[in-house]
Amino acid sequence: MVTGRDGDADLLTIGEVASRSGVSASALRFYESKGLVESARSAGNHRLYPRAALRRVSVIVAAQRVGMTLAEISEMLDRLPRRVTSSDWSRVAAEWRPVLDARIQALIGLRDRLDQCIGCGCLTLGVCPLQNPDDAAAARGVGPRYLMGDAPVEGS
Repeated sequence: MVTGRDGDADLLTIGEVASRSGVSASALRFYESKGLVESARSAGNHRLYPRAALRRVSVIVAAQRVGMTLAEISEMLDRLPRRVTSSDWSRVAAEWRPVLDARIQALIGLRDRLDQCIGCGCLTLGVCPLQNPDDAAAARGVGPRYLMGDAPVEGS
């Protein structure tokens, strides 16, 4: 561990952050290039991260695991001050809750609808909830409309 120039803040090397977070050094450099984490430089030009970077990296990894994009993660992290308090984290968590709840519902819907298809081999296309004759769902927008929660078009 290296002590910062001001003598009062412990800084961690890229290897220490990688080891503690379980994220590769190349991923840390990538996150830094995207502005998700910041580092200082040692006299030898080595990256040195504040201890708080561990928390940020943990949030990034956890958010990515549930399908959040780096842009969404960056937007959330940008709302945090440099010195984060627990009330700051609570505020951002409350802002993210509806987004995460919507993702959870989308995943549950996908699981429930998809399992009606898996194993049928399309032998029951007439009752398939994803059936889309004549591409009627196209009028509803792009993407897998029925898996996204739209009800099938009447007469389909």
